[in-house]
Amino acid sequence: MPQPIRVLIVDDHTLFRSGIKSLLQRHEEFEIVGEAGDGLEGVKRAKSLKPEVVLLDLHMPGMSGLEAVRIISEDVPDARVLMLTVSEDEEDLLQTLRSGAAGYLLKNVETEFLIDAIRRAAGGESVVAQQMMSKLIHGVRGSPSQTAHEQGGEPAAKPEVERLSPREKEILGCLARGESNKEIARLLDVAESTVKIHVQSILRKLNLTSRVQAAVYAVEHGIVPADNG
Repeated sequence: MPQPIRVLIVDDHTLFRSGIKSLLQRHEEFEIVGEAGDGLEGVKRAKSLKPEVVLLDLHMPGMSGLEAVRIISEDVPDARVLMLTVSEDEEDLLQTLRSGAAGYLLKNVETEFLIDAIRRAAGGESVVAQQMMSKLIHGVRGSPSQTAHEQGGEPAAKPEVERLSPREKEILGCLARGESNKEIARLLDVAESTVKIHVQSILRKLNLTSRVQAAVYAVEHGIVPADNG
């Protein structure tokens, strides 16, 4: 039997932490290694407990989730941080992903989606709530580099984009739409293991560390068609 996924829960609402803990403890594949009620304590516990996945609230008293994810991403690079928040704000979404979060989920998430998201995060994937994907793409399109490109300024594309094969560019576009490896494999009629290899190659060539960063990159450099926003 594989080792359980080590999870740390960081949220300032005790009742919410208890609910998530109770939910995950019903599944033998998860081990709750600790919990914290604010960002500072969450950072300390992440450093000492070395969890594989951190479920992190965004708006907390004292150190915010945004500050916490920056520190955890730098000091505990093997920990995958999933933001679990009520905020549907576009700027919150963009800032946390650019700060190193592996995913962004809303607290009204369905149980099975949360379970799957933790599994995917532990496996190296990134997950964004489907209802937030349009905001992700819209927000990135509104960035200065993308706006200049759309207005006929300097091309947004960087040299490293040209290192991608046509298939890798196609998969990069799929990542920007929030599609999982399984969905991409089905769409392109290839094995899921082949998709994983392509994703790893994309991240390496673009010097990125997560699928979400790749999605942001794809939008910033015009790899996603406009009708996906």
